[in-house]
Amino acid sequence: MRLALFDLDNTLLAGDSDYEWGQFLVDRGVLDRESYEAQNRAYYEQYVAGTLDIHEFLGFALRPLAAHEPADLERWHAEFMAERIRPMIGAPARDLVRKHLGAGDLCAIITATNSFVTRPIAREFGIEHLIATEPEKLNGRFTGKVAGIPCFREGKVRRLDAWLAERGKRLADFTESILYSDSHNDLALLERVTRPVAVDPDEQLAAAAGSRGWAAISLRMPATR
Repeated sequence: MRLALFDLDNTLLAGDSDYEWGQFLVDRGVLDRESYEAQNRAYYEQYVAGTLDIHEFLGFALRPLAAHEPADLERWHAEFMAERIRPMIGAPARDLVRKHLGAGDLCAIITATNSFVTRPIAREFGIEHLIATEPEKLNGRFTGKVAGIPCFREGKVRRLDAWLAERGKRLADFTESILYSDSHNDLALLERVTRPVAVDPDEQLAAAAGSRGWAAISLRMPATR
């Protein structure tokens, strides 16, 4: 069996779901534009630059989940999927996932973005397995804290190893392991798989992929509705 891993933001999606969720809540009037928008942009720029403090960011990003009722969050997320996410999914991304699922590969999305935001997106792609940063819940409500290890940089490697171990497997058990990613933040995991693939890579990942002879592809085409 082959293992196919997909980063989500700016890889399968032509955009960043974490950033867009915050902006969606700002546009809905749920979050204050003046106090939230500039900080949301600053954290995104830190992510791109590779300087993001993941725990500081998650303290910021998970706070809105704790401040609102689960029913409201679910209703807003359904609107978010329709308005922001589906337009960011192009036919090539859907086709790539469909190809791996059709081949019988074990497929998983592995993302730093929290599972509340990303689980419905995984379902949209028909991918059962999601390895994501987990927001803590207590008595049915989010607390604003992280449960376990954030799925970011070296944390992605640790979370993948733990996820495989739960299934009695290791990376070495697969005939081939593939990771599709756009970001230099995923270099630690890209170096672990047998077939790293740079997808519309950022400048640092493009340089690393070129020097190491990794494959590079693009999934950017007009989105399907």
